[in-house]
This record gives sequence, C-alpha cells and structure tokens, in this order.
Amino acid sequence: MVADYDEQKITAKGQIKPGKNGKSHRQASFGANFAEVAVHKVTGEIRVRRMTGAFAAGRILNHKTATSQCYGGMVFGIGSALMEQVIHDKRDGRLCNHDLAEYHVPVNADVPQLDVILVEEDDPYTNPMHIKGIGETAISGAAAAIANAIYNAVGVRVYDFPITLDKLLYEMPE
Repeated sequence: MVADYDEQKITAKGQIKPGKNGKSHRQASFGANFAEVAVHKVTGEIRVRRMTGAFAAGRILNHKTATSQCYGGMVFGIGSALMEQVIHDKRDGRLCNHDLAEYHVPVNADVPQLDVILVEEDDPYTNPMHIKGIGETAISGAAAAIANAIYNAVGVRVYDFPITLDKLLYEMPE
C-alpha cells in the first residue's frame, strides 16, 4: 500500500509559538491509580480487591459521566493487567482469539470496589471552557498500579502484560 504512494509525498509542518496560541493548547490531564490485590500463595491466583483513582482534568462539566469514564478506564486497566491478550497463529498470522469467548475481558465478578476522586482545577490555559479530557487518564496508570500491587504482595515483578498465572508462578520462589 505504501508502495502505491511512493511518488506522492505527504508532508506537514506546524508550530505553536509562545503567546496567546501557545497558552490555549495545554491539555494535559493528570491522575494517580492505587490498587490492592490478593495473590494466592499456592495457585498464584490474582484478585484485585480494591482500586482508587484520583484524576484532575480541569473543570468537570458532568460529574456523573466523568466518574463513569474513570470507572471504565480502571476496568480497562484490570483487563490490560490481568487478562486481555491478542493471540496470533504463528503459522499464518490469523487471530486465535477473535471473539469474546476467547478474548477475555473483565466481567462483573472481576471488578472490585472502585473509588474515583475527581480533582477540580481551574486551568485558564487549556481553552475558553477550562476543560480537559478525562477518559484515557484513568486507563494510563491502572495496569501499572495492579502490577505494583502484585510486586508488593509477592516480591515478583512481571513485565509482560497480561500478568497470567503461568508468568507469575514461573517467577515466584518455590
């Protein structure tokens, strides 16, 4: 596909200089995730017991939907940390787990107590409404918080997500 466009080059150039335009484009949202897990000593089964997230995203227009976005991001983080994995057939590259029967995502029983703290901030340099995005902020640190909680529980650091039983047991001392 790229070869078809080899002769046609697409380029773009832009910049934001300090001043009025530069100040109106600061959109960084900030957040922190905390997780508590239980890891069974013998089987290595991991259960997320509790998660708390604190997120600052400028002026919050609708607390209910902002909180729901954060809940969704934290649940997505549970899936990323512990279950969601795309598996390809090594022979032909096709997906082996192409449906929800094979591609595991968190269900209600996998989701612990979730607490969301929304930190309102007035950042006049974002935009005229002083708002920022919040949807992905909750996702970013959730999986890392779970991985750190597992490390604190058993003293084993697994770097390859999802953290499955085989990966954890392989690293655990006898």
